[in-house]
Amino acid sequence: MSAKLLTAHSNVFKCLLTVAGFHPRAFSTGTAAFGSVKLKGRSCLTLKDFGPDEIKKMLWVSADVKHRIKQNNENLPLLQGKSIAMIFEKRSTRTRMSTETGFALLGGHPCFLTSQDIHLGVNESSTDTARVLSGLCDIVLARVYSHSTLEDLAKEASIPIINGLSDMYHPIQILADFLTLQEHYGSLNGLTVSWIGDGNNVLHSFMMTAAKLGVHLKISTPKGYEPEKSVIQEAQRLSEKYGTQLVLTTDPMEAAHESNVLVTDTWVSMGQEEEKKKRLKDFEGYQITMQTGSVARPDWTFLHCLPRKSEEVDDQVFYSSRSLVFPEAENRKWTIMGLMVSLLTDYSPKMPMMKF
Repeated sequence: MSAKLLTAHSNVFKCLLTVAGFHPRAFSTGTAAFGSVKLKGRSCLTLKDFGPDEIKKMLWVSADVKHRIKQNNENLPLLQGKSIAMIFEKRSTRTRMSTETGFALLGGHPCFLTSQDIHLGVNESSTDTARVLSGLCDIVLARVYSHSTLEDLAKEASIPIINGLSDMYHPIQILADFLTLQEHYGSLNGLTVSWIGDGNNVLHSFMMTAAKLGVHLKISTPKGYEPEKSVIQEAQRLSEKYGTQLVLTTDPMEAAHESNVLVTDTWVSMGQEEEKKKRLKDFEGYQITMQTGSVARPDWTFLHCLPRKSEEVDDQVFYSSRSLVFPEAENRKWTIMGLMVSLLTDYSPKMPMMKF
């Protein structure tokens, strides 16, 4: 099937990196460029709001915190005396565990709040909740159904608000994904990521981030399941600005062709259970298998934000050496820690800057 190709300079693209094997993480010494990046005090509702150097700084801080704690066994109480309110309208494994354990590991106090605890927007308006929490804690992470809830919180709060997932975006997942890919390939610039599945919040966050890191993006969704039109328009603008390739197609094999990374997600998200039968039928042919990978680059890898269902990716791929899903899941912890440190402190990494 035909693809829609969006480029920076008509048919001229930047050359894709040819990666012949698996490489350790690479570093560079050009740290001066990040000296002017200021993240402290800001909210993170979508990576659309952050430029390339700001996203790279988040990843750099995350890698540094991971190295100092996991490799060097350092005690790093960067958030001692601080507290976080964790608001969860939707259940979670990775988001809750990574945030709660990560904030505590950095010396802070996490407070977990479900919809049964605070009734966000029901017993108390989002506006009032934002003002109250601004006086009781230092930062809020909210995992919500509607992105507008986050916007209401951020508008009234005097402390940073982090999007732990909304119907539009999942920025903290994408930070984990790109840290995982940077660690695996040694660099992000020039990689091709292929999304095969639903046009959902995780894909939206990829689309707001990939071009800023020099990553080409191919997207395959069934007809009727495309990403939001406004997100496509912004992704097109970003690909033109940063000189990367953006492909939209309905053919999974076309998307997978010559790709470094194959990515998918659940086809039936929370709140869509009644649509399950129809969705499974509409997504027939979209399961990622070794056959899908046969047209990808020789070094191709696989990502999935979890939890995974077998119809989305078969066991042969999911449990193979090409699958990075479990390092990806662990990096949810290190990247949320890096993001919280970045939004709450003026911390400067001690390790050399990574080669992006």
